[in-house]
Amino acid sequence: MRLDKFLSKATELSRKDCKKVLHAGEITVNGNVVKDSSQHIDEINDEILWAGEPLSVATGNRYLLLYKPEGFESSLKAKEYPLVTDLIAVPELSSLRIAGRLDVDTTGALILSDDGQFLHRVTSPKHHIAKTYEITLADPMDEQQQQKAIQEIFKGILLDAEYEKTKPAKLSFHDETHATLILTEGKYHQVKRMMAYFGNKVIALHRASIGSITLDGLEKGECRFLTQTEINQF
Repeated sequence: MRLDKFLSKATELSRKDCKKVLHAGEITVNGNVVKDSSQHIDEINDEILWAGEPLSVATGNRYLLLYKPEGFESSLKAKEYPLVTDLIAVPELSSLRIAGRLDVDTTGALILSDDGQFLHRVTSPKHHIAKTYEITLADPMDEQQQQKAIQEIFKGILLDAEYEKTKPAKLSFHDETHATLILTEGKYHQVKRMMAYFGNKVIALHRASIGSITLDGLEKGECRFLTQTEINQF
């Protein structure tokens, strides 16, 4: 790998800034100062230091779980709000993609990876990966309304602008305004649209888990790498 490419991957400096660092004599390769940005290095076996600190790049694919707070966009391009990637301190953020985005006002589990096949397995309804959502509703639903919603959602409902019913899902109520919904698909704004189907509005939404992966041990805004066992379930 070219040295300037390695530096860019390891530090997220621009190629232009990498050349400045090199020309300043701040980079050593195996103990020797190197200023030639085109020099090829072995990123695994060579020792590359920046001002005496070792540099490395991630090898293989990366799989992260983020506890998304409200007020962040599940996007890789800035629009109106800060990006979820602003919360993640790993190299090469631009290569990460998001599995199943969450709205700005929605909190909870968000998986990111640079493994495209893995992301497809997480999001594709063909793989039946359960996502659990905690819902707060604007209007109370009495027992009769709750049972109607539970039964219809279990059978599948036809949302506006859709040609097929939703896949069978499991809805349960904790009280008149709080419920849990378990889905195996991810249509656009699906949870909010499903509750709107019954004349109600979601005022708070939280994704508690994806498959068997929960947010245990994480605070809002924190992330961690998935374990190999967690990755293998998909």
